[in-house]
Amino acid sequence: MLIFSAYAGLFLSALAAASLLPLQSEAVLVAMLLSEQYSVWLLVAVASLGNTLGSLINWGLGCYLERFRNRSWFPVSEERLLKAQRFYHRFGRWSLLLSWMPIFGDPLTLVAGLMRERLGIFLLLVGAAKTTRYIALALITLGMT
Repeated sequence: MLIFSAYAGLFLSALAAASLLPLQSEAVLVAMLLSEQYSVWLLVAVASLGNTLGSLINWGLGCYLERFRNRSWFPVSEERLLKAQRFYHRFGRWSLLLSWMPIFGDPLTLVAGLMRERLGIFLLLVGAAKTTRYIALALITLGMT
């Protein structure tokens, strides 16, 4: 039961770290890797899944905010939003490969929802970026021991 709780803690840490709050899951992952009590690949999978799910929540919030585009208080006109969405779908979706970056990456996933990025493409790009980051972190951590 203690092992399950540790993995659950990593999952929740990674999920929360993908929110717009300034949280980090890397320290939790590194500590668990250094303890040598857990499966490396399961740790990477759990952290990646939690962090990608957290980004999916941001995407959902962006989709929700997009519903208010016709309100007078919405900061962008309908015409400018449509133009931005067309530009984003042509060039901007690849920026989701930077969703792993601290500070910049989490708001980017919210913008993807606002830009109506398709869910499949969003999950593919964000999942690849987040998983690659955790694999690199695990390799660096284990290479140092």
